[in-house]
Amino acid sequence: MTEIHIPANEAPAPGSKSFRELPLSPAMQETLQQLEYLEMTPIQAASLPLALAGHDLIAQAKTGSGKTAAFALPLLTKLNPRWFAVQALVLCPTRELAEQVSQEIRRLARGQDNIKIITLCGGTTMRPQRASLEHGAHIVVGTPGRIMDHLERGSLQLDGLSTLVLDEADRMLDMGFFDDIVYVASHCPPRRQTLLFSATYPDGIARLAQQFLRDPQTVKLAEQHQSDKIRQRFYEIKHEERLQSVVTLLQHYRPTSTLAFCNTREQCRKLLAVLQANGIHALALHGELDQHDRDQVLIRFANRSCSVLVATDVAARGLDISRLEAVINVDITPDPEVHVHRIGRTGRADEDGWALSLASVPDKRRVANIAQVNGFEVEWHTLGNLQSNDSSPLLPPMETLQILGGRKEKIRPGDVLGALTGEAGFTREQIGKINITDQTSYVAVERSIAAEAVRRLGAGKLKGKPVKVRML
Repeated sequence: MTEIHIPANEAPAPGSKSFRELPLSPAMQETLQQLEYLEMTPIQAASLPLALAGHDLIAQAKTGSGKTAAFALPLLTKLNPRWFAVQALVLCPTRELAEQVSQEIRRLARGQDNIKIITLCGGTTMRPQRASLEHGAHIVVGTPGRIMDHLERGSLQLDGLSTLVLDEADRMLDMGFFDDIVYVASHCPPRRQTLLFSATYPDGIARLAQQFLRDPQTVKLAEQHQSDKIRQRFYEIKHEERLQSVVTLLQHYRPTSTLAFCNTREQCRKLLAVLQANGIHALALHGELDQHDRDQVLIRFANRSCSVLVATDVAARGLDISRLEAVINVDITPDPEVHVHRIGRTGRADEDGWALSLASVPDKRRVANIAQVNGFEVEWHTLGNLQSNDSSPLLPPMETLQILGGRKEKIRPGDVLGALTGEAGFTREQIGKINITDQTSYVAVERSIAAEAVRRLGAGKLKGKPVKVRML
Protein backbone atom coordinates (compact mmCIF):
# COMPACT_ATOMS: atom_id res chain seq x y z
CA MET A 1 0.00 0.00 0.00
CA THR A 2 1.39 3.40 -1.04
CA GLU A 3 0.69 6.44 1.12
CA ILE A 4 0.82 10.02 -0.11
CA HIS A 5 0.72 12.76 2.54
CA ILE A 6 -0.28 16.26 1.45
CA PRO A 7 0.68 19.20 3.69
CA ALA A 8 -2.43 20.82 5.13
CA ASN A 9 -3.60 24.01 3.39
CA GLU A 10 -1.13 23.39 0.59
CA ALA A 11 -2.06 25.75 -2.25
CA PRO A 12 -1.49 24.45 -5.76
CA ALA A 13 1.30 26.34 -7.49
CA PRO A 14 0.00 28.30 -10.52
CA GLY A 15 0.14 26.16 -13.67
CA SER A 16 1.71 23.17 -11.91
CA LYS A 17 -1.52 21.36 -10.95
CA SER A 18 -3.79 22.16 -13.85
CA PHE A 19 -6.59 19.80 -14.92
CA ARG A 20 -4.98 20.08 -18.37
CA GLU A 21 -2.25 17.70 -17.18
CA LEU A 22 -4.74 14.88 -16.65
CA PRO A 23 -5.45 12.22 -19.30
CA LEU A 24 -9.05 13.35 -19.88
CA SER A 25 -11.00 13.51 -23.16
CA PRO A 26 -11.15 16.84 -25.05
CA ALA A 27 -14.90 17.01 -24.29
CA MET A 28 -14.25 16.64 -20.55
CA GLN A 29 -11.43 19.21 -20.66
CA GLU A 30 -13.82 21.63 -22.36
CA THR A 31 -16.50 21.00 -19.69
CA LEU A 32 -13.95 21.69 -16.93
CA GLN A 33 -12.99 24.96 -18.65
CA GLN A 34 -16.67 25.98 -18.89
CA LEU A 35 -17.17 25.18 -15.20
CA GLU A 36 -13.99 27.17 -14.44
CA TYR A 37 -12.26 24.14 -12.98
CA LEU A 38 -8.73 25.36 -13.66
CA GLU A 39 -6.40 24.39 -10.80
CA MET A 40 -6.82 21.18 -8.83
CA THR A 41 -7.32 21.25 -5.07
CA PRO A 42 -4.68 19.31 -3.05
CA ILE A 43 -6.89 16.22 -2.72
CA GLN A 44 -7.67 16.28 -6.47
CA ALA A 45 -4.00 16.71 -7.43
CA ALA A 46 -2.96 13.73 -5.27
CA SER A 47 -5.84 11.35 -5.97
CA LEU A 48 -6.89 11.94 -9.59
CA PRO A 49 -3.71 10.58 -11.28
CA LEU A 50 -3.99 7.42 -9.15
CA ALA A 51 -7.73 6.95 -9.67
CA LEU A 52 -7.49 7.64 -13.42
CA ALA A 53 -4.72 5.00 -13.61
CA GLY A 54 -7.23 2.48 -12.22
CA HIS A 55 -5.96 2.09 -8.65
CA ASP A 56 -8.23 1.48 -5.68
CA LEU A 57 -8.01 4.48 -3.39
CA ILE A 58 -8.44 5.54 0.25
CA ALA A 59 -8.55 9.33 0.38
CA GLN A 60 -8.83 11.32 3.58
CA ALA A 61 -10.81 14.40 2.60
CA LYS A 62 -13.64 16.41 4.08
CA THR A 63 -16.63 18.16 2.52
CA GLY A 64 -15.53 21.25 0.60
CA SER A 65 -12.14 19.84 -0.43
CA GLY A 66 -13.23 19.06 -4.00
CA LYS A 67 -13.57 15.32 -3.40
CA THR A 68 -16.70 14.87 -5.57
CA ALA A 69 -14.73 15.75 -8.73
CA ALA A 70 -11.91 13.51 -7.45
CA PHE A 71 -14.16 10.44 -7.84
CA ALA A 72 -16.60 11.72 -10.50
CA LEU A 73 -13.93 12.29 -13.18
CA PRO A 74 -12.50 8.72 -13.01
CA LEU A 75 -15.92 7.06 -13.08
CA LEU A 76 -17.11 9.27 -16.00
CA THR A 77 -13.89 8.56 -17.92
CA LYS A 78 -14.52 4.79 -17.76
CA LEU A 79 -18.23 5.04 -18.64
CA ASN A 80 -19.64 3.62 -21.87
CA PRO A 81 -22.70 5.81 -22.65
CA ARG A 82 -23.98 3.34 -25.27
CA TRP A 83 -24.31 0.54 -22.74
CA PHE A 84 -27.39 0.98 -20.56
CA ALA A 85 -26.23 -0.77 -17.40
CA VAL A 86 -25.28 0.55 -13.97
CA GLN A 87 -21.53 1.06 -14.37
CA ALA A 88 -20.89 3.23 -11.28
CA LEU A 89 -22.40 3.30 -7.79
CA VAL A 90 -21.80 6.05 -5.21
CA LEU A 91 -22.87 5.37 -1.60
CA CYS A 92 -23.53 8.45 0.59
CA PRO A 93 -24.60 8.71 4.26
CA THR A 94 -27.59 11.05 3.73
CA ARG A 95 -30.17 11.97 1.12
CA GLU A 96 -28.94 15.58 1.13
CA LEU A 97 -25.38 14.56 0.27
CA ALA A 98 -26.57 12.04 -2.36
CA GLU A 99 -28.55 14.79 -4.10
CA GLN A 100 -25.55 17.17 -4.03
CA VAL A 101 -23.27 14.46 -5.46
CA SER A 102 -25.78 13.61 -8.23
CA GLN A 103 -26.02 17.29 -9.15
CA GLU A 104 -22.23 17.67 -9.32
CA ILE A 105 -21.80 14.52 -11.45
CA ARG A 106 -24.51 15.82 -13.83
CA ARG A 107 -22.60 19.09 -14.22
CA LEU A 108 -19.37 17.25 -15.01
CA ALA A 109 -21.16 14.83 -17.39
CA ARG A 110 -22.94 17.47 -19.45
CA GLY A 111 -20.41 17.22 -22.29
CA GLN A 112 -21.16 13.49 -22.71
CA ASP A 113 -24.20 12.16 -24.54
CA ASN A 114 -27.19 10.83 -22.63
CA ILE A 115 -25.53 9.93 -19.33
CA LYS A 116 -28.37 8.83 -17.05
CA ILE A 117 -27.89 9.33 -13.30
CA ILE A 118 -30.45 8.11 -10.74
CA THR A 119 -30.58 9.03 -7.05
CA LEU A 120 -31.93 6.28 -4.77
CA CYS A 121 -32.62 7.32 -1.17
CA GLY A 122 -35.11 6.49 1.55
CA GLY A 123 -37.96 8.83 2.48
CA THR A 124 -39.67 8.39 -0.91
CA THR A 125 -41.69 5.52 -2.34
CA MET A 126 -39.97 2.68 -4.15
CA ARG A 127 -42.26 2.56 -7.22
CA PRO A 128 -40.96 5.63 -9.13
CA GLN A 129 -37.37 4.54 -8.39
CA ARG A 130 -38.05 1.04 -9.73
CA ALA A 131 -39.61 2.54 -12.87
CA SER A 132 -36.51 4.72 -13.42
CA LEU A 133 -34.23 1.70 -13.03
CA GLU A 134 -36.31 -0.29 -15.54
CA HIS A 135 -35.57 2.41 -18.15
CA GLY A 136 -31.83 1.95 -17.54
CA ALA A 137 -29.15 4.04 -15.81
CA HIS A 138 -25.40 4.51 -16.07
CA ILE A 139 -24.72 5.89 -12.57
CA VAL A 140 -26.60 5.33 -9.31
CA VAL A 141 -26.07 7.56 -6.26
CA GLY A 142 -27.82 6.60 -3.03
CA THR A 143 -27.91 5.77 0.65
CA PRO A 144 -26.90 2.24 1.79
CA GLY A 145 -30.30 1.19 3.15
CA ARG A 146 -32.25 2.08 0.01
CA ILE A 147 -29.62 0.59 -2.32
CA MET A 148 -29.82 -2.60 -0.24
CA ASP A 149 -33.64 -2.61 -0.58
CA HIS A 150 -33.38 -2.45 -4.38
CA LEU A 151 -30.77 -5.23 -4.43
CA GLU A 152 -32.97 -7.47 -2.25
CA ARG A 153 -35.99 -6.88 -4.53
CA GLY A 154 -33.98 -7.43 -7.71
CA SER A 155 -34.77 -3.96 -9.10
CA LEU A 156 -31.06 -3.00 -9.11
CA GLN A 157 -28.49 -5.09 -10.97
CA LEU A 158 -24.76 -4.44 -10.46
CA ASP A 159 -23.31 -7.08 -12.83
CA GLY A 160 -21.85 -4.38 -15.11
CA LEU A 161 -20.40 -2.22 -12.33
CA SER A 162 -16.84 -0.97 -12.84
CA THR A 163 -16.59 1.70 -10.08
CA LEU A 164 -17.82 1.67 -6.47
CA VAL A 165 -17.46 4.90 -4.47
CA LEU A 166 -17.89 5.13 -0.69
CA ASP A 167 -18.34 8.85 0.05
CA GLU A 168 -17.99 10.15 3.64
CA ALA A 169 -17.44 6.56 4.74
CA ASP A 170 -16.79 7.57 8.37
CA ARG A 171 -20.24 9.20 8.61
CA MET A 172 -21.85 6.08 7.16
CA LEU A 173 -20.10 4.01 9.84
CA ASP A 174 -21.19 6.51 12.52
CA MET A 175 -24.78 6.02 11.39
CA GLY A 176 -24.46 2.24 11.74
CA PHE A 177 -24.27 1.36 8.04
CA PHE A 178 -21.26 -1.01 8.21
CA ASP A 179 -23.31 -4.17 7.56
CA ASP A 180 -25.30 -2.46 4.78
CA ILE A 181 -22.07 -1.36 3.03
CA VAL A 182 -20.71 -4.91 3.31
CA TYR A 183 -23.95 -6.26 1.80
CA VAL A 184 -23.86 -3.80 -1.13
CA ALA A 185 -20.13 -4.31 -1.80
CA SER A 186 -20.58 -8.09 -1.81
CA HIS A 187 -23.12 -7.68 -4.66
CA CYS A 188 -20.59 -5.78 -6.82
CA PRO A 189 -18.26 -7.58 -9.27
CA PRO A 190 -14.93 -8.40 -7.57
CA ARG A 191 -12.95 -6.91 -10.48
CA ARG A 192 -13.98 -3.30 -10.02
CA GLN A 193 -12.35 -0.09 -8.87
CA THR A 194 -13.25 1.04 -5.34
CA LEU A 195 -12.71 4.64 -4.23
CA LEU A 196 -13.18 5.35 -0.51
CA PHE A 197 -13.37 8.93 0.78
CA SER A 198 -13.45 9.71 4.50
CA ALA A 199 -12.71 12.77 6.67
CA THR A 200 -11.39 10.62 9.52
CA TYR A 201 -9.91 7.12 9.73
CA PRO A 202 -11.73 5.06 12.42
CA ASP A 203 -11.17 1.30 12.80
CA GLY A 204 -14.18 0.51 10.63
CA ILE A 205 -12.52 2.15 7.61
CA ALA A 206 -9.53 -0.18 7.90
CA ARG A 207 -11.93 -3.16 8.13
CA LEU A 208 -13.77 -2.03 4.98
CA ALA A 209 -10.51 -1.42 3.13
CA GLN A 210 -9.16 -4.85 4.09
CA GLN A 211 -12.36 -6.55 2.97
CA PHE A 212 -13.16 -4.74 -0.27
CA LEU A 213 -10.20 -2.78 -1.66
CA ARG A 214 -7.42 -4.33 -3.76
CA ASP A 215 -3.93 -3.00 -2.96
CA PRO A 216 -5.28 0.51 -2.35
CA GLN A 217 -3.25 3.70 -2.63
CA THR A 218 -3.75 6.01 0.37
CA VAL A 219 -3.89 9.79 0.11
CA LYS A 220 -4.00 11.79 3.35
CA LEU A 221 -4.24 15.51 3.90
CA ALA A 222 -1.71 15.95 6.71
CA GLU A 223 -3.05 17.43 9.93
CA GLN A 224 -1.73 20.89 10.68
CA HIS A 225 -0.45 21.81 14.16
CA GLN A 226 -1.51 18.46 15.56
CA SER A 227 0.05 19.17 18.97
CA ASP A 228 -1.64 22.58 19.13
CA LYS A 229 -5.06 20.95 18.90
CA ILE A 230 -4.73 19.62 22.46
CA ARG A 231 -4.49 22.49 24.95
CA GLN A 232 -2.99 21.17 28.18
CA ARG A 233 -3.51 22.82 31.55
CA PHE A 234 -2.47 21.58 34.99
CA TYR A 235 -4.38 22.73 38.08
CA GLU A 236 -2.82 22.63 41.55
CA ILE A 237 -5.41 21.43 44.07
CA LYS A 238 -5.66 20.09 47.60
CA HIS A 239 -6.13 16.34 47.60
CA GLU A 240 -9.42 16.49 49.53
CA GLU A 241 -10.85 18.94 46.93
CA ARG A 242 -10.03 16.70 43.96
CA LEU A 243 -13.51 15.37 43.13
CA GLN A 244 -15.30 18.69 43.60
CA SER A 245 -12.60 20.27 41.42
CA VAL A 246 -13.83 18.15 38.48
CA VAL A 247 -17.25 19.80 38.88
CA THR A 248 -15.58 23.23 38.87
CA LEU A 249 -13.72 22.44 35.63
CA LEU A 250 -16.86 21.14 33.93
CA GLN A 251 -18.93 24.16 34.95
CA HIS A 252 -16.25 26.54 33.67
CA TYR A 253 -15.28 24.87 30.37
CA ARG A 254 -18.74 23.35 29.73
CA PRO A 255 -17.56 20.64 27.29
CA THR A 256 -20.30 18.63 25.58
CA SER A 257 -18.38 15.38 25.92
CA THR A 258 -15.68 14.62 28.54
CA LEU A 259 -13.64 11.55 29.43
CA ALA A 260 -12.50 11.65 33.08
CA PHE A 261 -9.66 9.30 34.07
CA CYS A 262 -9.22 7.91 37.57
CA ASN A 263 -6.43 5.58 38.70
CA THR A 264 -8.74 3.22 40.62
CA ARG A 265 -12.20 1.72 40.33
CA GLU A 266 -13.09 3.06 43.79
CA GLN A 267 -12.19 6.61 42.70
CA CYS A 268 -14.46 6.16 39.64
CA ARG A 269 -17.38 5.28 41.93
CA LYS A 270 -16.76 8.27 44.22
CA LEU A 271 -16.46 10.72 41.31
CA LEU A 272 -19.62 9.39 39.67
CA ALA A 273 -21.58 10.03 42.88
CA VAL A 274 -20.22 13.60 43.15
CA LEU A 275 -21.01 14.42 39.50
CA GLN A 276 -24.54 13.02 39.70
CA ALA A 277 -25.15 14.89 42.97
CA ASN A 278 -24.25 18.09 41.08
CA GLY A 279 -26.77 17.38 38.31
CA ILE A 280 -24.17 16.32 35.73
CA HIS A 281 -25.14 13.46 33.42
CA ALA A 282 -22.30 11.00 34.00
CA LEU A 283 -21.71 7.28 33.55
CA ALA A 284 -18.83 5.06 34.66
CA LEU A 285 -16.91 2.41 32.78
CA HIS A 286 -15.22 -0.20 34.95
CA GLY A 287 -14.30 -3.87 35.02
CA GLU A 288 -17.38 -4.96 36.98
CA LEU A 289 -19.78 -4.14 34.12
CA ASP A 290 -21.02 -7.06 32.02
CA GLN A 291 -20.75 -6.73 28.23
CA HIS A 292 -24.38 -5.64 27.75
CA ASP A 293 -24.09 -2.81 30.32
CA ARG A 294 -20.68 -1.78 28.94
CA ASP A 295 -22.13 -1.60 25.42
CA GLN A 296 -25.03 0.56 26.64
CA VAL A 297 -22.68 2.95 28.47
CA LEU A 298 -20.47 3.34 25.38
CA ILE A 299 -23.47 3.81 23.07
CA ARG A 300 -24.91 6.56 25.30
CA PHE A 301 -21.56 8.33 25.55
CA ALA A 302 -20.81 8.07 21.81
CA ASN A 303 -24.38 9.26 21.13
CA ARG A 304 -23.67 12.45 23.14
CA SER A 305 -26.52 11.65 25.54
CA CYS A 306 -24.13 11.51 28.50
CA SER A 307 -21.84 14.46 29.32
CA VAL A 308 -19.06 12.68 31.23
CA LEU A 309 -17.66 9.17 31.05
CA VAL A 310 -15.63 8.25 34.14
CA ALA A 311 -13.13 5.44 33.52
CA THR A 312 -9.93 3.72 34.57
CA ASP A 313 -7.18 3.17 31.98
CA VAL A 314 -7.95 -0.58 31.85
CA ALA A 315 -11.69 -0.04 31.29
CA ALA A 316 -11.07 2.58 28.57
CA ARG A 317 -8.63 0.37 26.63
CA GLY A 318 -9.51 0.36 22.92
CA LEU A 319 -12.06 3.14 23.40
CA ASP A 320 -12.29 5.41 20.35
CA ILE A 321 -14.83 8.22 20.63
CA SER A 322 -15.03 10.91 17.96
CA ARG A 323 -15.68 14.55 18.87
CA LEU A 324 -14.40 14.37 22.43
CA GLU A 325 -14.05 17.97 23.67
CA ALA A 326 -12.11 17.31 26.87
CA VAL A 327 -10.08 14.79 28.84
CA ILE A 328 -9.75 15.36 32.59
CA ASN A 329 -6.99 13.58 34.48
CA VAL A 330 -8.67 13.34 37.88
CA ASP A 331 -5.65 11.40 39.11
CA ILE A 332 -2.16 11.83 37.63
CA THR A 333 -0.89 8.58 36.15
CA PRO A 334 2.64 7.43 37.14
CA ASP A 335 3.27 6.38 33.51
CA PRO A 336 4.16 9.20 31.03
CA GLU A 337 3.08 7.03 28.06
CA VAL A 338 -0.34 6.47 29.62
CA HIS A 339 -0.71 10.25 30.03
CA VAL A 340 -0.10 10.78 26.30
CA HIS A 341 -2.51 7.97 25.45
CA ARG A 342 -5.20 9.49 27.69
CA ILE A 343 -5.05 13.03 26.29
CA GLY A 344 -4.60 11.82 22.70
CA ARG A 345 -8.27 10.87 22.65
CA THR A 346 -9.25 14.54 22.29
CA GLY A 347 -8.25 17.08 19.61
CA ARG A 348 -8.80 14.67 16.71
CA ALA A 349 -9.58 15.44 13.05
CA ASP A 350 -10.59 19.12 12.81
CA GLU A 351 -11.53 19.47 16.48
CA ASP A 352 -9.61 21.22 19.25
CA GLY A 353 -9.57 19.61 22.68
CA TRP A 354 -8.79 20.38 26.32
CA ALA A 355 -6.54 18.16 28.44
CA LEU A 356 -7.06 19.24 32.05
CA SER A 357 -5.07 17.63 34.86
CA LEU A 358 -5.58 17.92 38.62
CA ALA A 359 -2.43 17.64 40.75
CA SER A 360 -1.93 17.91 44.49
CA VAL A 361 1.56 18.68 45.90
CA PRO A 362 2.59 14.97 46.07
CA ASP A 363 1.59 14.60 42.37
CA LYS A 364 4.03 17.26 41.17
CA ARG A 365 6.94 14.85 40.82
CA ARG A 366 4.83 12.71 38.46
CA VAL A 367 3.85 15.81 36.45
CA ALA A 368 7.51 16.86 36.12
CA ASN A 369 8.42 13.37 34.88
CA ILE A 370 5.57 13.34 32.34
CA ALA A 371 6.64 16.77 31.02
CA GLN A 372 10.30 15.77 30.78
CA VAL A 373 9.64 12.47 28.98
CA ASN A 374 7.18 14.05 26.55
CA GLY A 375 9.12 17.28 26.01
CA PHE A 376 6.67 19.98 27.00
CA GLU A 377 6.55 22.78 29.54
CA VAL A 378 3.93 22.51 32.28
CA GLU A 379 1.30 25.26 32.26
CA TRP A 380 0.11 25.66 35.87
CA HIS A 381 -3.23 27.28 36.76
CA THR A 382 -5.36 27.68 39.87
CA LEU A 383 -9.02 26.82 40.18
CA GLY A 384 -9.66 30.07 42.04
CA ASN A 385 -9.41 32.00 38.77
CA LEU A 386 -12.11 29.94 37.08
CA GLN A 387 -15.58 31.36 36.81
CA SER A 388 -18.76 29.79 35.55
CA ASN A 389 -20.51 32.37 33.39
CA ASP A 390 -23.41 30.00 32.84
CA SER A 391 -25.34 28.72 35.84
CA SER A 392 -27.62 26.43 33.80
CA PRO A 393 -27.25 22.65 34.23
CA LEU A 394 -24.65 20.96 32.02
CA LEU A 395 -26.95 18.84 29.86
CA PRO A 396 -25.94 16.59 26.97
CA PRO A 397 -27.46 17.64 23.62
CA MET A 398 -28.95 14.23 22.82
CA GLU A 399 -31.03 11.46 24.41
CA THR A 400 -30.72 7.79 23.48
CA LEU A 401 -33.88 5.83 22.68
CA GLN A 402 -33.90 2.05 22.99
CA ILE A 403 -36.09 0.08 20.58
CA LEU A 404 -36.84 -3.57 21.33
CA GLY A 405 -35.85 -5.33 18.11
CA GLY A 406 -32.58 -5.51 16.21
CA ARG A 407 -30.73 -7.51 13.56
CA LYS A 408 -32.68 -10.69 14.34
CA GLU A 409 -35.86 -8.82 13.35
CA LYS A 410 -33.98 -7.57 10.23
CA ILE A 411 -34.12 -3.96 11.49
CA ARG A 412 -31.53 -1.73 9.80
CA PRO A 413 -30.38 1.86 10.48
CA GLY A 414 -32.32 3.05 7.42
CA ASP A 415 -35.55 1.61 8.89
CA VAL A 416 -35.09 3.54 12.16
CA LEU A 417 -34.12 6.73 10.32
CA GLY A 418 -37.08 6.32 7.94
CA ALA A 419 -39.55 5.82 10.82
CA LEU A 420 -38.36 9.00 12.54
CA THR A 421 -38.12 11.21 9.44
CA GLY A 422 -41.16 9.73 7.68
CA GLU A 423 -44.31 9.00 9.65
CA ALA A 424 -42.98 10.54 12.92
CA GLY A 425 -42.18 13.78 11.06
CA PHE A 426 -38.75 14.70 12.48
CA THR A 427 -35.88 16.10 10.39
CA ARG A 428 -32.63 14.25 9.61
CA GLU A 429 -30.74 16.96 11.52
CA GLN A 430 -32.61 16.04 14.74
CA ILE A 431 -31.40 12.43 14.57
CA GLY A 432 -27.92 11.34 15.69
CA LYS A 433 -26.08 8.02 15.71
CA ILE A 434 -27.93 4.75 15.19
CA ASN A 435 -26.66 1.44 16.62
CA ILE A 436 -28.25 -1.92 15.83
CA THR A 437 -27.43 -4.96 17.95
CA ASP A 438 -28.87 -8.49 17.63
CA GLN A 439 -31.96 -7.81 19.73
CA THR A 440 -31.99 -4.06 20.35
CA SER A 441 -31.70 -0.82 18.37
CA TYR A 442 -30.48 2.49 19.76
CA VAL A 443 -30.96 5.92 18.22
CA ALA A 444 -29.81 9.33 19.45
CA VAL A 445 -32.28 12.19 19.08
CA GLU A 446 -32.11 15.84 20.10
CA ARG A 447 -33.00 16.28 23.76
CA SER A 448 -35.85 18.67 22.92
CA ILE A 449 -37.74 16.04 20.88
CA ALA A 450 -36.89 12.91 22.89
CA ALA A 451 -40.19 12.49 24.77
CA GLU A 452 -42.22 13.17 21.62
CA ALA A 453 -40.02 10.78 19.60
CA VAL A 454 -40.73 7.99 22.14
CA ARG A 455 -44.46 8.72 21.89
CA ARG A 456 -44.59 8.84 18.06
CA LEU A 457 -42.36 5.80 17.52
CA GLY A 458 -44.37 3.85 20.09
CA ALA A 459 -47.64 4.83 18.39
CA GLY A 460 -46.33 4.04 14.89
CA LYS A 461 -44.72 1.07 13.20
CA LEU A 462 -41.22 -0.06 12.28
CA LYS A 463 -41.00 -2.41 9.28
CA GLY A 464 -44.79 -2.69 9.42
CA LYS A 465 -44.88 -3.81 13.06
CA PRO A 466 -45.53 -1.93 16.33
CA VAL A 467 -42.44 -1.60 18.55
CA LYS A 468 -41.65 -0.90 22.18
CA VAL A 469 -39.55 2.22 22.73
CA ARG A 470 -38.07 3.76 25.88
CA MET A 471 -35.63 6.50 26.78
CA LEU A 472 -32.40 5.19 28.33
